[in-house]
Amino acid sequence: MSTTRTPAGTATAVRSTLDEDAKAVVQRKLQPLLVDLVDLSITGKQLHWNVIGDNFKPLHEHLDEVVDQYRTWSDDVAERLTSIGVPPDGRLQRVAGDSPANPAPEGWTHQTDVVAEMSDRIEAVARATRERLDGLGEVDLASEDLLIEILDGLEMQLWMFSAQQG
Repeated sequence: MSTTRTPAGTATAVRSTLDEDAKAVVQRKLQPLLVDLVDLSITGKQLHWNVIGDNFKPLHEHLDEVVDQYRTWSDDVAERLTSIGVPPDGRLQRVAGDSPANPAPEGWTHQTDVVAEMSDRIEAVARATRERLDGLGEVDLASEDLLIEILDGLEMQLWMFSAQQG
């Protein structure tokens, strides 16, 4: 198998059926989603550890479920990028630098604040994911399908969290 050198000097052996322009479009749409999903997983875990209130146990467990889903989706997005020859960047420095969200609350967080925080963050990522779909299917149907699947799940989660705000 032959390798090529990128301008930065790192070797790559990943081939793609997408041309360079299409790869660039997919990268512009998927890399920010990767950042969003990693950020959601870190935030969800932080809130999971610090939630307090009468509804602690079910909310604590619910946060574990959604964190697992964010980790699965972030892996799916990263592997999609890799499969088209684009190196994904999920390093904490990249996530902290690129995430549009404010840091998660520090310390004990009441269940009502946890539900509001997660609802706001999920909604923001779902809206951004919906926007990222624009034009994606014109260059890569597989990436479009992945984003549609993730959007469906995010909107389901938004329903589940926002319904708790009663």
